[in-house]
Amino acid sequence: MAIKSTIFKVNLQIADVDHGYYADHALTLARHPSENDERMMVRLVALALNAHQLNDTCNGDGTLSFGAGLSDPDEPDVQLVDFTGRKRLWMEVGQPEDKPLSKACSKADAVLLYAFSHSADIWWDGIRNKLSRLAKLKVWRLPTESSQALVSLAQRSMQLQATIQEGALTLSSEQGVVTIEPILWK
Repeated sequence: MAIKSTIFKVNLQIADVDHGYYADHALTLARHPSENDERMMVRLVALALNAHQLNDTCNGDGTLSFGAGLSDPDEPDVQLVDFTGRKRLWMEVGQPEDKPLSKACSKADAVLLYAFSHSADIWWDGIRNKLSRLAKLKVWRLPTESSQALVSLAQRSMQLQATIQEGALTLSSEQGVVTIEPILWK
């Protein structure tokens, strides 16, 4: 019998000072059996950093949601879909191969990748040239210490506050505070 996903409920209050976006999001995160808390929390960070696109790209008429991720390699980890069903934003986390990213670029208006973990620099050195031709792709590096610190915030039921100012995300809860300053690689 297959192991089922673990469900996490998140109330996320976002104050994105950089983009003038302030909203509360009630979210359900399904953590795949092969996914760890760090990767799951990085998916949440990707959503928080890009929630302003609901207004900026879709004028408030879209859906920002978690995709199937590890359960379906042809689906994003996080996505923004407008009211017509068009994928406006496709977000991946981790260190994928170049072919799935190329495929994602053909399916969405923009693709964002959030690389994390201690091996991300080695991965980037090996794949940078292959990804340089993908005009729709932006690659961000989350510092390892920050992504690992996110694990301390992971709870089955989370009340999180996300503040984005000057490009940095501060995520806080009763469990603590983590600040992440993403680095643009591409």
